[in-house]
Parts: sequence; structure tokens; C-alpha cells
Amino acid sequence: MSERARFVVVANRLPVDRVTDDEGNVDWRTSPGGLVTALEPVMRRMGGAWVGWHGAPDETVEPFDHDGYSIVPVPLSAEEYEEYYEGFSNATLWPLYHDTVAFPEFHREWWDAYLTVNRRFAEATAEVADEGAVVWVQDYQLQLVPQMLRELRPDLRIGFFLHIPFPPIELFQQLPWRRQIIEGLLGADLVGFQVPGGAQNFLRLVRNRTKRRVERDRVTISGSHTCVARAYPISIDTQGFAELAKSPEVIAESEALLEELGHPKKIFLGVDRLDYTKGLRQRIRAMGELFEEGKLDPAEAVFLQVATPSRERVEEYKKLRDDIDLLVGRINSEVGGVGRPAISYVHAGFPRTTMAAMYRIADVMVVTPLRDGMNLVAKEYVACRPDTNGALVLSEFAGAARELKQAYMVNPYDLNGMKDVLLQAATDSPRNRQRRMRALKKQVEGHTIEKWADDFLGDLQNPVDTV
Repeated sequence: MSERARFVVVANRLPVDRVTDDEGNVDWRTSPGGLVTALEPVMRRMGGAWVGWHGAPDETVEPFDHDGYSIVPVPLSAEEYEEYYEGFSNATLWPLYHDTVAFPEFHREWWDAYLTVNRRFAEATAEVADEGAVVWVQDYQLQLVPQMLRELRPDLRIGFFLHIPFPPIELFQQLPWRRQIIEGLLGADLVGFQVPGGAQNFLRLVRNRTKRRVERDRVTISGSHTCVARAYPISIDTQGFAELAKSPEVIAESEALLEELGHPKKIFLGVDRLDYTKGLRQRIRAMGELFEEGKLDPAEAVFLQVATPSRERVEEYKKLRDDIDLLVGRINSEVGGVGRPAISYVHAGFPRTTMAAMYRIADVMVVTPLRDGMNLVAKEYVACRPDTNGALVLSEFAGAARELKQAYMVNPYDLNGMKDVLLQAATDSPRNRQRRMRALKKQVEGHTIEKWADDFLGDLQNPVDTV
């Protein structure tokens, strides 16, 4: 990779996965994630580079070109992966930023590793960015990069986007390294959050904890730049999902799924990473009680819950997996008929085609996180549902609740309330369901991932006065 890039994305992971064929030849395949789908065309258009970790510790990979842009791998040791990623990113910041749904752990060694790895990412970015380039740093694992990068390359336009919630000041203050994180983010010209509340929390923190001048959504950093904090709610490739759901392959797979489930009259569906923020325990208990109380008949209804494996080595996640296994086993032993369980629980990941097939057949989509930055599953369901007969049950604590106002809203901490809403969504009149789903589809079709990327990059490259 000889040329410097005019546009650089910096993320914990690269947008490619390594694949080895039967002959042992190694190749790199584009990852299926929504962020990659959104940013690839932008990078090709602008001549881009993507800086990130390639997924294997204790290994160095040379930069290479992929699909018209440059891949710049940043190496991590096994110890750094454990302390920077599993430790500080996912056992300190993740629970803290998700309203301390689990207790955050604060370890100095983890912070040291976070500092080291963030510096390595900043240095790699400074190397590949062209004079005056636009750099877009992604997510909570790299919150120190904007300031470090600005010190190395003051000529750059630096954006940062936080994909998870930003906590209220009372929680953030627990963090021993709160000042360093704030200063790290203030290194950006533009900091994007999923919802306005996140931007407000950040600006309130800057007002309270620094001597910076804050005017509306703008922070003045003396003699250097101004940092603007705003909400840019992320979305999905709406058209791509809708077309996928109508493809012959997905239709055939949805028919096979219906057959496998025994053609129930009502299918409730949950799709989540196995994570304690997703409200899985509460959701499964609520569904279990509806079956136990006879309000749902296991001969006519099924709850299909997909839990994608996640952070398998972290203790909190191992415990959650055991809890869910026990809970599902107990409910099914008490209610399901012979041959068909009331709750069909699958701990596995699936390709996008299978997910689209599941969305197609779900009468009620159940999205009930205790806290979520956005939750794109809710939007994917709306895009994939081929008609307006489906129903979306959505937690008011998901970022998506601000946009998908016609969903059936629940407080996942209120089990009786959740049971009532699940039943309402399943038994509502076709007229009501269709009215709600039409409004949801209109919202998701009008706010796509392309629009999200264009809005953010437009504001980063062409700053305007505070709005």
C-alpha cells in the first residue's frame, strides 16, 4: 500500500474475514456487518483505507488491497486482547455505558492496555492518512484515538461515532479515567451518538468536568478546533434487506422453517447476541408464564429465540448462558407438548439469508433489551416483513424506540406489563397491526444506512453553524 488515503475508517475490527480453501490457500472475504455494507461504497468513492485488527492475536499481517480500498491490520498480542478488549472494553466500559446492568470492573492493568492499543491505532492511522484527510473513528474501544491522532496529525478532519449508549454523568463519574476519555473524544471535530440524550450527557459532562466553553452542541478547544456533539441514529440497508426477504432462496428457507416448527398459528421471534443487556432472562420468563398460565397454547404458538454466541470467555456471559439453558429447559419440561417445545431456543449464529427467513415468518418480533444504543434487529424485521401483518414489540430502552414510535412499547423490567403487551401484539386487530407496521416501514425506508453515513460525513467535511 503505497498511496496515502483521503478517507480512513478506524475500527476495532477490519471489514474482512480470513478464509482458507481446501488447498490451504488464504483469502479475505468482506464481513457481513451493516457498518461494512454502509461504508464500503463511501471508501471506494473517496479512495479509502480501513485500519483495524484482523482477529488473530500474536500475528502481524501486512497491509493489502481489497475491493478497491486498502486494509491496514493493527496487531494485538493475546495479553492485549484479554486486557484491552475483553477487559477494559467489555468488562469496564460496556456495562458502565449500559446503565451498569452488570457491575463494571476497574483494573489499572486493563486501562494501561487500552491506552497502549489506542496509541497503536492512532499511529497506524497517522501513517496512512493523506494531508487533510477525513478520518472516521468507530466505537467505544477507541475513544482515546481522536485526541492522540490530533496530536500526531493536526491537519486531519476527525470524526468519532459511538455505537452504544453514552451514560448519564452520575454513572460515568465512577470511571477512574473519566477525564482521559472525555479529552480523548474532544480530540474529534464531530462526535456522533445514537440518540440526542447521549450527546446531551456528553456535553453536560464536558461542562461539569472541564473548563471548556460549551455553546449548545459545540465545545471550543483552545487554539486547536471546535468539537461538535450530535445525534446520528444509525440504520440498515433497508432496500437490501427487503429484496433479500423476497428472494426465492429466502422464501424457500422460510417455508422449510415453518415446516420444522410444525406450522404454528403464531410465531414469536427473538434475535440477539447472548448478552446481559438484551433482557433475555426477563423475556423468556414472560413468555414462559404466558404458556404456563394458558394464555398462549403451545399447540398453536411457539417462541423462537436465537442467541448468537458472544464473548464466550467472559465470566458474566458464561453465567448468562447457563441461566438461559436452565430457564428454557424448565419451561419446556412443564409446558410443551410431546415433540414440539413451547420455546425453541438456539444458541448459534446464522447467515443473513436465514435471519431474513425468520423475520419473514415471525408474527411478533420481540426486541426487549434492558439498554441498547440502537438495536438494528428491530429495523431489519420491519424491512424484511413482506406484508403489514407483523407486530414489533420494542423496549423503550432501545435507541430505536425514539424512531419506531408505532411499535408495541414495553418496559422489560415490568414482567406483567410485558406479558400484557406480548398478548396485545399477538391478538390485536389486523387493522391496528397494519396501521402500525405501515408507519414503521415508512420510517425505516426513509432513514437508511446510506443516509446515516452521508449525514455524518457531510457535517464532518462541511461544518456549519450550530443547529
